[in-house]
Amino acid sequence: MSTSVSPGAVIHSGAYLADDVAVGPFTIIEDDVHIGTGTEIAGQVTISKGTRIGRNCRISPGAILGGPPQDHKHKGEKSLLIIGDNNILRECVTLHRAVGEGVATHIGNDNMLMTYAHVGHNCEIGDGNTISSYVGLSGHVTIEDNTVIGGMVGIHQFCRIGKLAMVGGWSKVNQDVPPYMLADGVPARVLELNKIGLRRYGVPPNGRTTLRAAYKLIYRSGLNLSQAMTRIEEELDPTEELDYLMAFIQGTQSGYGGRSNDKPRR
Repeated sequence: MSTSVSPGAVIHSGAYLADDVAVGPFTIIEDDVHIGTGTEIAGQVTISKGTRIGRNCRISPGAILGGPPQDHKHKGEKSLLIIGDNNILRECVTLHRAVGEGVATHIGNDNMLMTYAHVGHNCEIGDGNTISSYVGLSGHVTIEDNTVIGGMVGIHQFCRIGKLAMVGGWSKVNQDVPPYMLADGVPARVLELNKIGLRRYGVPPNGRTTLRAAYKLIYRSGLNLSQAMTRIEEELDPTEELDYLMAFIQGTQSGYGGRSNDKPRR
């Protein structure tokens, strides 16, 4: 099928649109933009230079993609916004390019970003995530795969949200949220294992049982991190999910959902 462009759209001659792309009225597509097959772009969208969009994405009115980073360190260097396939970007979503020559902000595949969600510079978003309305991601935030971020959540720079985690609406995230956990509050704290998410994505019963035991040792036992990790190694059989959780926590720099790496829990 051929590309369909509304007569009211403004598309720079240096932009590349693959076959079967649809562009609505009053949309602006700047130079050095690549758009993949089957992507539909509604009216009044702005796609700035350095943006790469994959196949079969759906972009709603008012979205602004690839705007310059909101960072004093940015000096006009060429950077990128790279968006994968099958993403749904709803009304007035804003996604910014990275800071750093040739560096990219990355959005993976099969994500839904709801109305007015914002992704700042140098963020890394994985696959299959649901990011609700009015969520704000500061620079350098990492969100792994298959997470759910509730509405009005603010996430501090350099924080990480592990895969299959869920963050409740209106939360303020200023520490990492480990994979498989449910966090909520101001500031956000881990409250429970994300049991529904684990079942939904097919984590087997033994994996869920082991994760729950690890969760209790880390967050409910009164042990510090070193003590909890020792107990986990001694008492729990290794699973793929447990190994991933432990590696994530060991790599944290900002604490992990209500726990600090350098203080015993009292």
